[in-house]
Amino acid sequence: MSKKLRAWLVFLIFLNGYVSLSLELVVLRQLGFYVGSSAVITSIIMGTFLGFMSVGYFIGTYRNISEKKLKPILSISFLIISLFAMLSASFPLITDYFSLMYTAHITSGVAQTFLFSFLFLSVGPFLFGLNTTLLSRCLHKYNTNYTGNIMAWDTIGSVFGSLATTLILMPFIGVNYTVILITALSIIGAIITMPVWWTIAIGAIVLLPTFYCNSDWYQKRYFNILVNNANSTIMVADSGQSRVLFMNRLPMSVYWPDSGRSAEYINYVNSNYIYTMPRDRVRKILVLGAGGFTAGLRDDFNEYTFVDIEHTLKDISEKYFLHEKLTRNKKFIVQDASQFLKNTPEMYDLILLDVYSNSYQIPEGLITAEFMSRIKSRVAPDGVIVMNIVASPNFADKYTRVFDNTFKYVFPYNTGRQVIGSFDSWSRDDIPANIIYTWYNIKNDGRIYTINKTPVIYDRY
Repeated sequence: MSKKLRAWLVFLIFLNGYVSLSLELVVLRQLGFYVGSSAVITSIIMGTFLGFMSVGYFIGTYRNISEKKLKPILSISFLIISLFAMLSASFPLITDYFSLMYTAHITSGVAQTFLFSFLFLSVGPFLFGLNTTLLSRCLHKYNTNYTGNIMAWDTIGSVFGSLATTLILMPFIGVNYTVILITALSIIGAIITMPVWWTIAIGAIVLLPTFYCNSDWYQKRYFNILVNNANSTIMVADSGQSRVLFMNRLPMSVYWPDSGRSAEYINYVNSNYIYTMPRDRVRKILVLGAGGFTAGLRDDFNEYTFVDIEHTLKDISEKYFLHEKLTRNKKFIVQDASQFLKNTPEMYDLILLDVYSNSYQIPEGLITAEFMSRIKSRVAPDGVIVMNIVASPNFADKYTRVFDNTFKYVFPYNTGRQVIGSFDSWSRDDIPANIIYTWYNIKNDGRIYTINKTPVIYDRY
């Protein structure tokens, strides 16, 4: 085997590893828009991916393939991978898939993910495994001691795919163009393997629709997508009378510019906790989950710190949502909420927690007792925590009941729970609503009134 041929085979193994990991990460990101990124969802996708890849390893090992057929098989394999990369990772096609799921009354995120994985994440991973085995067989034929190098280059490709996709590509060129790059790299692998006219023609047939439906122009025109990066898919719908900021499918903020009103729960927080603050001194307000920056929008007196992991949120909100700059008393910090609370020495008079990663889902780490204890440690004396959660107003599901238990475990006294809007208290249907949980940092000795000891008159007066 010539050094040139060996170098090309090693490169193809590297490329195969790179594309496989990069595609897996992009699919996880895209599906998070609809089904979230919980451990269950992630395990289904990764399990399907690895399972079918292992089948490819087995088939590639036991099937007797002649050298003449090896190149066409590898080339076609890379072309099919490019096709399934487009189908499984392009946002418009994923949107169509979930629309069909809801039309078919399949509303469970777990069921939707299982079906998606078997339809679109079976063929590609199977071929990744097959490619690795076939390429390894070629190298083994000339050097039986090449096993370590093969595994190393496949792993190095996966490492590069992981780091480049999450740290460079999705944050800076966007998820949509990362999908185009993955598809193009698969086609390049096919052309390198067999540089003939039909490989180039099929590659072009796959690449053109991939580029079209993943272009900024297409996604902005048909989906009004302004940002599609590693953290968020952001859209703004403007009807003329109102504007809605969508992040990962969730209507994160609503704003009526003529009246200055916002979402009902934000109006409730503004009216009862922010705009009623005494003006004897400047108070520090921390907002975890910036949304459209409508919390305290008209307050130019107190000091605000908005924290969110999406770095484009301030510019998008000012330009497309609010159509105005934030006042000078508001600063924006791009950081994970938990890390910010861990590192900040500040104590806040009001902390508003309004963090959602997709429809109705708070990131799992932000509803734990440990995280709430971290919030509690940052509240100044006489300060208040206000937390918005989308849950069942009448405790109709386990999630609502367990969250309520968790909140009261950390905040056993001086708490409140306010359902925003009307609801049927006797219905057991799981109809979610915005619910405001509050805690007041006021001393409480934990006493209760009993028939034996009831000093009400002294406590009240």
